[in-house]
Amino acid sequence: MTDAFMLPWPPKALSPNARTHWATKSKAAKAYRAACFLLCRKAALPVPQGRALLSLEFIPPDRRRRDDDNCIAAFKSGRDGVAQALGIDDSRFVTQQQISEETIKGGAVRVRITEYVETSV
Repeated sequence: MTDAFMLPWPPKALSPNARTHWATKSKAAKAYRAACFLLCRKAALPVPQGRALLSLEFIPPDRRRRDDDNCIAAFKSGRDGVAQALGIDDSRFVTQQQISEETIKGGAVRVRITEYVETSV
């Protein structure tokens, strides 16, 4: 399994519940995508050949409850940055997510990328 690397917590402006101006949201999305791109490049991950399992662990900045679907939506531009850094289309990702019980100052997203192995049911 590929070692995990950490990405910053998505900005508040990217939350689906945020009522921000479109220009503010666009600026935040571009900045977050660029940050995730650079951190993923720095991690020097091997590029998966086929489908890739994108395991995300959202480590919130505080104990407030969060919806996993909102976390995924807020992370969209981060996911795009990771895919761009790997040089793959993000449609190759199979996403698995969880919200951690632990907290970390400022919040973070722990990311693991591995080859996706399809299992038959």
